[in-house]
This record gives sequence, C-alpha cells and structure tokens, in this order.
Amino acid sequence: MIKITEKPIDIQKVIGTVSSLGAGAVNVFIGTVRNNAHGKNVVWLEYEAYESMAVSEIRKIIDEATQRWSILGSAVSHRVGTLKPGEVSVVVAVSTPHRKDSFEACQYIIDTVKEKVPIWKKEIFEDGEEWVSAQPNMAKTYN
Repeated sequence: MIKITEKPIDIQKVIGTVSSLGAGAVNVFIGTVRNNAHGKNVVWLEYEAYESMAVSEIRKIIDEATQRWSILGSAVSHRVGTLKPGEVSVVVAVSTPHRKDSFEACQYIIDTVKEKVPIWKKEIFEDGEEWVSAQPNMAKTYN
C-alpha cells in the first residue's frame, strides 16, 4: 500500500495491510508534527507533493528494500495539506520473518523517502515561514 492523502492516516489500517501469519515482526514508524523547530514555535506545517512521482519513487524504494531484506508486507502513507503539531504526517510499516530485518527495512524506507521523494514541507512559525528541504547528509549506510 502506498498512499498520499489529505485525510488523517489510519495507523491500524496501515499495520493491518502489512500483517502476515508468516511475519515474526511488524515494525512501524509514525512521524508526527512537532511544535518546535530551529528554536521557534511551529504553528502548523504545509506538505505538498508531486503525487504521481511520489508514489512511483516510493514504489522504487520499497522494491529496493525488498531486494535487501525478507519483506513480507510494506506500506507507506504520507499526509499532504495543513497539519498541526501532534498530527501524524507519515506512517511506514514493514513485516518480515525476523525483527532485525524489520527494523532495518523500516528505517531504510523512511530515510530514503525523506531523501528522495518529491514531498515538500513548509514550517509556519509565529513570526514567519520556511520551506524545509531534504537532508542528503542524513543518508545512512545499510548492509
């Protein structure tokens, strides 16, 4: 499941999508909007996406992860639009036969989504706003 949506993400549905009787592990990353950044209070965030390309890039990332780890199920759901602090912005779920693969694959997927997928975030502060770009130096080496 890959979904870009303006509606709140149903975390249990995302988890249910990847669940499998053969899975010994389901790992879930839930990204939330925090109330501060760069020492300023965040009032809200605005996410925009080039949806068709975002879905295509996420599919490539999941395919790459599947080549590296024994993934039984995977899902990525990302919000767009206006989100307030405390709201869920992204959910990544992965099921695998063993926990190590589950942790590693989930981290790889979220890190690579943040680095490569055309989804942009604007932080709105009490005294201004700022577009936030991907952080290429956050990339991690995976086995």
